[in-house]
Amino acid sequence: MTDLKKFLEKLKESAKSVIPVTLTVLIVSLAFVRVPTDVMLSFLFGSALLTVGMCLFNIGSEFSMTAIGEVMGSKLTRSKKLALILAVSFLLGVAITIAEPDLQVLARNVPDINTTVLIITVSVGVGVFMVVSMFRILFGLRLNLILLILYAAVLLLALFADRSFLAVAFDSGGVTTGPITVPFIMAFGVGIASIRTDEKAQSDSFGLVALCSIGPILAVMLLGFIYKGDPETAAATAISRYSDTVQLGRGYILALPANIKEVLVALLPILAFFVVFQFALLKLRANRFIRIAVGLLYTSVGLTIFLTGVNVGFSPMGYMLGELLADEKLRLLLIPLATVMGWFIINAEPAVHALNVQVEELTAGTVSGRAMGLSLSAAVAIATGLSMYRVISSVSIFWFVIPGYVIALILTLFVPPVFSAIAFDSGGVASGPLTATFLLPMAMGASCAMGGNIMTDAFGLVAMVAMMPLITVQIMGVTYMIKTRKKVDIESLPGDTDVIELWG
Repeated sequence: MTDLKKFLEKLKESAKSVIPVTLTVLIVSLAFVRVPTDVMLSFLFGSALLTVGMCLFNIGSEFSMTAIGEVMGSKLTRSKKLALILAVSFLLGVAITIAEPDLQVLARNVPDINTTVLIITVSVGVGVFMVVSMFRILFGLRLNLILLILYAAVLLLALFADRSFLAVAFDSGGVTTGPITVPFIMAFGVGIASIRTDEKAQSDSFGLVALCSIGPILAVMLLGFIYKGDPETAAATAISRYSDTVQLGRGYILALPANIKEVLVALLPILAFFVVFQFALLKLRANRFIRIAVGLLYTSVGLTIFLTGVNVGFSPMGYMLGELLADEKLRLLLIPLATVMGWFIINAEPAVHALNVQVEELTAGTVSGRAMGLSLSAAVAIATGLSMYRVISSVSIFWFVIPGYVIALILTLFVPPVFSAIAFDSGGVASGPLTATFLLPMAMGASCAMGGNIMTDAFGLVAMVAMMPLITVQIMGVTYMIKTRKKVDIESLPGDTDVIELWG
């Protein structure tokens, strides 16, 4: 009964994310653009698969990734072998990122960059910054100081980076903090911090997601200096046409083997790590080991269904819708449409509701969860609208993300550190699966139809969405300070020594 309740709960969460986008597409297709019937049917079937796949994937991730991360972090720290902790942290960072579905979707859609090269580059970036994160937790280094230094390096490098790689680099930082990476990294940090006995140990488990988002940005920017674009590498989003329902069903069935292979290749390194550590270090009881193994099975099945729905029906509709709306008479509809979708996508994210509750508790009700939710929804809606404006006008992402990050970094100097930690960790909350699977392909389709440069005009949408919570959450921190009318001592903030689970 418990398992059925969990399934229905996760299915409801997934449906709340997918249904608003599906209904919006239906309304636009019925009122403004003529979408072929077979493409619409494929989209609707893909939406159903996406919902079920996300449901199974989230259940599996909760049972497996979170459990593996926490127990491995705790056991590694108790070994008191710094070299082992850092080496395993790097390898786990690489392995877990390779399995991230949002990264796989992004990498397949980036033209001119080989998919494998991009995935490995991003994964190594996360691995390196997992090591940086371990140093910070183990030695109690200040997060806001590290963020200031590292983002200063990011912004400086951005001035000299290849413009074709700049938007993709910032998008890479957004997609790596996805449904596999975030629960694992958060749990791993909690496990590492649990061995410390000082009062700030648990609050120092914050910041892993924030730091691991920086690694891909720097790695892809550096890749731009040494990698020569591969013009033969095209975006994977393709629109298949079907003459009847049997052919449509065959299209989905034929896509399954490639997706199954892709999922197995992505998850096998994680499984291998877990099995080796089970016999060498963890030695979990049989019932817990079996529960984690079943969780991994759920994860792999869910990820396969998710990718099949995305690749065959969901993303192609986004791409076609972008192409159709790029018509000169309809072009301006792209901005309000993206704005509405941005509002619904962030509002439907379960993690966002958890974030709102935690901020309300943290401020003892001074900043309400409703105010926090409305602020985040408005911020992400603005971000998606501005992203479509970029597609239409070809304005460089440089003029948006650079000022945005500068504002976010300046705010860290004035708000309680816990707000900065939550803000930079929660950037991954906003850039959920639907951003990379639908809104980005829609931007690509519009850019291509208007003769723009996909690399510089369409990419950057995920980065814009991921950047907004950095500013919004910290503004809520400023609001809290103003309302309390006194200087906030971080030691007096309720819940500061508790782990605030944004993805619980």
